[in-house]
Amino acid sequence: MAFVLSLLMALVLVSYGPGGSLGCDLSQNHVLVGRENLRLLDQMRRLSPRFCLQDRKDFAFPQEMVEGGQLQEAQAFSVLHEMLQQTFNLFHTEHSSAAWDTTLLEQLRIGLHQQLDDLDACLGQVMGEEDSALGRTGPTLAVKRYFHGIHVYLKEKEYSDCAWEIVRLGIMRSLSSSTSLQERLRMTDGDQNLP
Repeated sequence: MAFVLSLLMALVLVSYGPGGSLGCDLSQNHVLVGRENLRLLDQMRRLSPRFCLQDRKDFAFPQEMVEGGQLQEAQAFSVLHEMLQQTFNLFHTEHSSAAWDTTLLEQLRIGLHQQLDDLDACLGQVMGEEDSALGRTGPTLAVKRYFHGIHVYLKEKEYSDCAWEIVRLGIMRSLSSSTSLQERLRMTDGDQNLP
């Protein structure tokens, strides 16, 4: 019995992060992969945005919600996961394969998948049963709406090169915001509210 109690106590102590909470620390590598994904998206540019002025569209990225300092830790992880999952799904379609350099596209997919794996490990730690509704409300729902708008736009524009270029720029802006949030999450030591 003493052995079982000791084992349980050791598991509890190992579970706690440096700030004394059950939060999850993202590695520096996670942030570096995010920056690499931005670099890859930049390299994927095929057209000058000047040629696509007639196709410009504001997809209404919920930047204030994502960058605002009021997100709880579980909300922040949920938002990041949704952004990365939706971006991965967007660039993992037949239409995207036809639009982009396949080597760069595959590198981007690998990087996004790596980040999703990191976040999957964290989501289990920071999200309890009471947080299961986070994906259907607030900031996470706003991210879902943002990506739904992108899918509708691409379909309306028949997945044209200019439409993809406008989407690429929008995704770069949203991932840039998510990279800032990831860096803040990495720096928190289990705080309940992010700075």
